[in-house]
Amino acid sequence: MAELSGTAHLLLGMIRVKGRRTGYEIKRLVELSTRFFWAASPGQIYPELERLESAGLLTRSEEPHGRRARNVYSVTDQGEHALHEWLAESSAPTFELRNEALLKVFFADALAAEQQIEVVRAMRAQHEAILDGIRKATPAYRPDRKFGYITWLYGLGMHGWVIDWCKHVERDLAEGRVPLAPEGSDSVAAPPR
Repeated sequence: MAELSGTAHLLLGMIRVKGRRTGYEIKRLVELSTRFFWAASPGQIYPELERLESAGLLTRSEEPHGRRARNVYSVTDQGEHALHEWLAESSAPTFELRNEALLKVFFADALAAEQQIEVVRAMRAQHEAILDGIRKATPAYRPDRKFGYITWLYGLGMHGWVIDWCKHVERDLAEGRVPLAPEGSDSVAAPPR
């Protein structure tokens, strides 16, 4: 079988953890749980569900819902094996950060001073909205599902840090200072709390 995509692993894992699901239900679960670190659009989910079914990793059953037909997917033994293999493999996982707000900050030298601060404010507002969504998803993560809960804590910490960083940068820019890393440091210190 061909190598599975990140979306394939997301779908196998989500169905494995949450049980039989429709594509729509999976999309909703992604929005409430993994979106802050691994998003998937309907344009990725539905074709991948079909590929996983064709590969024998998922089964599909048609179950009517009112007058609408809907497809419900379950993980097969072969799908369980593929998920387990991926989870247990020792190769370095892919890390990709795509943050358009940060990309705008990167190029903000092209703007006037007040516009530069506004770019950082917009980034902070975006992360505040994401953090709010993560907080609202609290019931989806319980300590009895330990690693979902740990991931939820990561989201709280990461987005909280970015919000604090933005506030620090906004303040420094408003005061005419450029935020600098501490002397002799290879990394930027955490913003003051």
